[in-house]
Amino acid sequence: MLGDTSFTDPAGGGRTDRRALILVENLSVPFDRRVWQECATLRDAGWEVHVICPRGTKRDTEPEAVIDGVRIHRYPLRAATGGPAGYLREYGSALWHTVRLARRVGPVDVVHACNPPDLLFLPALWMKRRGARFVFDQHDLVPELYLSRFGRGKDLLYRGVCALERMTYRAADVVLATNESYRDVAVRRGGRRPEDVFVVRSAPDTGRFHPVPPEPELKRGKPHLLCYLGVMGPQDGVDYALRALAKLRDEVGRTDWHAVFVGGGDTFDAMVELSGRLGLADQVQFTGRVPDADLVRYLSTADVCLSPDPHNPLNDVSTMNKVLEYMVMGRPVVSFDLREARVSAADAAVYAPANDEAEFARLVARLLDEPETRSRMGRIGQERIGGPLSWRHSQASLLAAYAAACRDRPPVRAAGPGRAGKRPRR
Repeated sequence: MLGDTSFTDPAGGGRTDRRALILVENLSVPFDRRVWQECATLRDAGWEVHVICPRGTKRDTEPEAVIDGVRIHRYPLRAATGGPAGYLREYGSALWHTVRLARRVGPVDVVHACNPPDLLFLPALWMKRRGARFVFDQHDLVPELYLSRFGRGKDLLYRGVCALERMTYRAADVVLATNESYRDVAVRRGGRRPEDVFVVRSAPDTGRFHPVPPEPELKRGKPHLLCYLGVMGPQDGVDYALRALAKLRDEVGRTDWHAVFVGGGDTFDAMVELSGRLGLADQVQFTGRVPDADLVRYLSTADVCLSPDPHNPLNDVSTMNKVLEYMVMGRPVVSFDLREARVSAADAAVYAPANDEAEFARLVARLLDEPETRSRMGRIGQERIGGPLSWRHSQASLLAAYAAACRDRPPVRAAGPGRAGKRPRR
């Protein structure tokens, strides 16, 4: 049994019987930090929150969990391998498990589906027919993701992902966009009314991320530490960073640094191999995924942080979570010149021309020589995270989106402990 289905609104609104079900396919929860912040915001506003997501491999492995009042239902999922057939197996399995678990959860006021992939509108439509409202949380622009990975804009698969995006937009009652660029796509390409699209930016959890005293031993005997944090996938630019570090050594003549790359992903092994081929094995350390405490240690010790996402159709309009996490830790950032990178970081970063690895290396060297500039940039980043980019602004937008979705809709009728509520038939 998952316990009582009623909650009390901490803002003083009293008991509420509103129920939300959040669907996620590409990450487990609470490992997906954006989704977990959304869960906590809704819970604190008095919503009963359920999540359906895959099980993690090293964490979030339990089939069911109640964490801080959020009820999480997880299913086994094997990541796609072997091309289109592998994705068909992965997505088919995810959809089957999602519907199976949604039936157990029962009626909800809102079904909140997070992409990728743009397939979760299918169970959302099934739930809409049972009275739910559909909130589409667009984490990625999947057509741009496809172009950035494969570079093919006219083949059948590309037309397919475009069609799925259109169907998702059409099915949604409300759209959540991670930034203004995504909002513009929802309005312009998705045909959504501006008043139905709400910007809910991702933001680092300042309760988890805050600087601690630096640990010089992490620099492995070098004067400076460079740090990369994030996923290592085909579009994330770790290869650009490694080639830039080789230029920093060979063309700029700087060897007074140690670099640590924190994170994992599809290209992790390939990046370790590339580092060896570039002769960087003695100066570049790959940690894989690490506990938050270790991540904070590395970032607190870093002199410069790297955001090497190359310019492509997806990266130019996407907000990079690693940039925000560097900023909350007060670290200066070197980035390629991307539209949304400038919106997020402003003067907390310096920008190399798109995909120019040599200039990226020179900017790293410049910051290593200018400790006062690094300190100023770090302060700017922390001020921005505490001001216009803070999660409190996104919380207000998220709750406004839910209010719009549920306008003029009575709540799901509360049920007894461990039972799903039912919506009155009309």
